[in-house]
Amino acid sequence: MSDSMPAYYYPNRMGRIILLAMEEIIGQNGVNAVLNLASLSSMIDRYPPRNRDLQIPFETISSIQSTLEQIYGPHGGRGLALRTGRACFKYGMREFGPQLGLTDMAFRLLPLSTKLRLGSRVFASLFNRHTDQRVRLEEQPGQIHWHIERCPLCWGRHTDEPVCHLAVGLLQESLYWVSGGKIFNVEETHCIARGDPACTIVIDRIPIT
Repeated sequence: MSDSMPAYYYPNRMGRIILLAMEEIIGQNGVNAVLNLASLSSMIDRYPPRNRDLQIPFETISSIQSTLEQIYGPHGGRGLALRTGRACFKYGMREFGPQLGLTDMAFRLLPLSTKLRLGSRVFASLFNRHTDQRVRLEEQPGQIHWHIERCPLCWGRHTDEPVCHLAVGLLQESLYWVSGGKIFNVEETHCIARGDPACTIVIDRIPIT
């Protein structure tokens, strides 16, 4: 870590969720290869515990993402990160769903537009309260803009294109779940890694299908 960069962290249980989701997508050997190349071999077979301690540096999360691209290529790494993000939602709901209230019948019976608005706020609050990540929501006609103003996925990276694919996959799957199986257009339009002030993911309110 550069001396000029502050230290920010994810809780252990979120780091564990990312690794479990990645293992589901690329297998244990694939995860081991990523961790080895990312100089994180100490985590092999020793995933972080399920607790709230803020002990997973942003650098670790970012390094895992960039190493996926090194091993599988930019296109392949992007696809695997998207799939990992979708799988993260499943593990995240097991871990956080009841406390967020998103599994309550009262929430499930709300109109879709209301569920999108409330669900986005609750989801953003989860990161803002329990991690050093900072999310700001901006509601636009027909869209929700998810601004990650302090992002672990591209922390310390410098790229030509947006690279926070795991976050895109996570939001894709959350929308699929909230809507009962509908697919929404979700696109990262700005990224801190390429010099933008925030990582911005644009979510269309109207599903594609």
